Amino acid sequence: MIITDRNNITTDELIRLALEAGFTSAGTLDMSSLVFREEVRAMCAADKCRSYGRSWSCPPAVGTLESISARAAGFARGIIVQTTGSMSSDFDYGSIQDTGTRHKHNFDTLVRQVRMLFAGCLPMGAGACTVCAKCSYPDRPCRHPNKMFPSMEAYGLLISDVCSSSGLRYNYGPQTMTFTSCILID
Repeated sequence: MIITDRNNITTDELIRLALEAGFTSAGTLDMSSLVFREEVRAMCAADKCRSYGRSWSCPPAVGTLESISARAAGFARGIIVQTTGSMSSDFDYGSIQDTGTRHKHNFDTLVRQVRMLFAGCLPMGAGACTVCAKCSYPDRPCRHPNKMFPSMEAYGLLISDVCSSSGLRYNYGPQTMTFTSCILID
């Protein structure tokens, strides 16, 4: 898709761009669903993913809920994107990893394209950043700030609520895995 007028790009055009980038689903982000919750951040603090306090893309490095909420309030619209993969069993970690890798690749591609249109956009990815083998947090600044995206969960968003409010499913059935990200623009 070629976009010639950056000033008048519609949300539908951004959704088409996302689908062309390889996402399974994409839609208009319901901005009122962006409720930054302490209980989601508390799940991060439980550190089950082993990234809490170890990554620039995770709490506490991403900032307080108040600062995140204030930053997000400056945006008028956004899109939400998903990659859904099939698994041969509930424990098919290879397919889960492949789906996550595909989602991150597609999201990187989409963010590069959207940043050409909206330099100040706010991308929120899925899971912790994996750009570097070992994050420089907290000793040095992020090595790749234009490639690192905090996750929606790191910002305190309950993904199931955001999906539901935005008209996308959160669960696509047995033996599927879905990764969700969003980009705030304007």
